[in-house]
Amino acid sequence: MTTREVEHEITVAAPAEAVYRLIAEVQNWPRIFPPTIYVDHVEQDGDTERIRIWATANGEAKNWTSRRILDRENLRIEFRQEVSTPPVAAMGGTWIIESLSATESRVRLLHDYRAVDDDPEGLAWIDEAVDRNSRSELAALKKNVELAHAAEDLTFSFEDTVHIAGSAKDVYDFINEADRWSERLPHVATVRLTEDTPGLQTLEMDTRAKDGSTHTTKSYRVTFPHRRIAYKQVTLPALMTLHTGYWTFADTETGVAASSQHTVTINTANIARILGEDATVEDARTFVRDALSTNSRATLGHAKDYAEARA
Repeated sequence: MTTREVEHEITVAAPAEAVYRLIAEVQNWPRIFPPTIYVDHVEQDGDTERIRIWATANGEAKNWTSRRILDRENLRIEFRQEVSTPPVAAMGGTWIIESLSATESRVRLLHDYRAVDDDPEGLAWIDEAVDRNSRSELAALKKNVELAHAAEDLTFSFEDTVHIAGSAKDVYDFINEADRWSERLPHVATVRLTEDTPGLQTLEMDTRAKDGSTHTTKSYRVTFPHRRIAYKQVTLPALMTLHTGYWTFADTETGVAASSQHTVTINTANIARILGEDATVEDARTFVRDALSTNSRATLGHAKDYAEARA
């Protein structure tokens, strides 16, 4: 079997400890790494953990489970895919963060991998995916670590919750069946939903704004039946450089608490063009939050009607 070993590196204007922490805390990944859609902890035991990652590779959405060993003292993180997705037969590697000075560090990303049946075409596909994703990950890591302090006031999260006298399954079904949203939701003009891998959806939508204009968005969604649907928007409105979120469905004594959570980073470059020369970051935050909350609450309101009619 042919095992390929490759290394990518980048220099980051941030302390090594800060970089390590950002990579170690997986909930940050959809914000930091463009290919990552969602990451979930499967189990944790001291410095060893199992995580499940959903990400795009060469434009296709894939998912896999990795085991990680965190070495805080030496600023190293080893990772190994437990079950790889063809054409990958095996995949692993190491993050190594080296301090260059109090304000600068070198990040090295090592990979080793094999293709199913040693297939040359499969290996070429993996070579391309690893090279593209590694460059993308490291460039994004550099950018996001260096901007972490500057962009702190540009990134924010919020949540809307609606209480529904129905079942979590019915509410989940309404959100999951996004291919029917153009019939069920007034603000959705057209929908294209594909789910080639069960539980992994690509959702493209044209939605209507209050002023009657429509805009197109594309998201990848990961579904956990009747509990949660997580997503990452990859075609973004002009005022955002990031939009991730999740829908959750929690049983209560009287029915279900259905929530829509959003994490957003404001695109400051477009504030003046969209909101006017005098508009501030705070104006943009308010505008984006209002727009997203309005759509989320409308969707949850229709989900409530749907579920309560079936209760």
